[in-house]
Amino acid sequence: QVQLVESGGGLVQAGGSLRLSCAVSGRTFSTGSMGWFRQSPGKKRQFVAAISRSSSTITYADSVQGRFIISRDNAKNTVYLQMNTLKPEDTAVYYCAAHMGPWSGQRESDYEYWGQGTQVTVSS
Repeated sequence: QVQLVESGGGLVQAGGSLRLSCAVSGRTFSTGSMGWFRQSPGKKRQFVAAISRSSSTITYADSVQGRFIISRDNAKNTVYLQMNTLKPEDTAVYYCAAHMGPWSGQRESDYEYWGQGTQVTVSS
C-alpha cells in the first residue's frame, strides 16, 4: 500500500504563488511516476502535471504550462507542485496520485493511489 498526503493549499490572490507538497509513505520503493490532478465544483477531475520516477520525463496540461512546476525529492519521498501566476480558474481541490509503473502521463485510470486533496482558492 501507498499513502499520499497533500499539503500547502490555501487562499491566495490572483497573480500569487503557492507550493503544494505530497508526502508519500508505505511502499515508496516501488512508487513510479507521480501526478497532480485538480477538480473544480461541478467539473470532472483534470490532469495538471506528471513526473517520472527519475524526473527525466515531465508533462503539463496546456492550461498550466509555463506557470506550474512539478518536481520530486525521492530521498524525502515528496512530490511538489510550484504554482505561480495563479488565476481564479486555478481554484480547485488538488490531488496527488501515484502510479506503480515507470511512467504515466495524463491518464487518470493509470494511477493506483490517490491523496485526499488540498483546496486551492484564488481570489480575483
